[in-house]
Amino acid sequence: MTHTEGSLPHYFPKWADRLGDRYLNPLMRRLAPSLPGFAVVEHIGRKSGTRYRTPVSLFHRNRVMAVVLLHGETDWARNIVAAGQARVHYRGKTVTVRNPRVVPPREATAETPRLARIGNRIAGTIVFDVE
Repeated sequence: MTHTEGSLPHYFPKWADRLGDRYLNPLMRRLAPSLPGFAVVEHIGRKSGTRYRTPVSLFHRNRVMAVVLLHGETDWARNIVAAGQARVHYRGKTVTVRNPRVVPPREATAETPRLARIGNRIAGTIVFDVE
């Protein structure tokens, strides 16, 4: 199931999102690819065509990756769903992910990594297949 209308719960106030965008994300873009449990998702803006790099907390199991969307359905998630693919930089590697799907809260399947399923109890999750 794919949602792009922004109907997912949002757990952070807007000021915290702006603070993260301005100060935390630039630092995490450099550190995340080498930190356990973190990654940088590289995607193309669906309207602008601009390339973006977004730091995320990533869960990985076999050929599936997932990110719990505690910030609701963000622009980066919409961009990836619209493009149908993205690149993920993690653990010193770069992989292409395809078939992105936004899973509403409490609807994750067994294919989703366990910790992401736990997060999916309260928030949406974006799940990708690793090429």
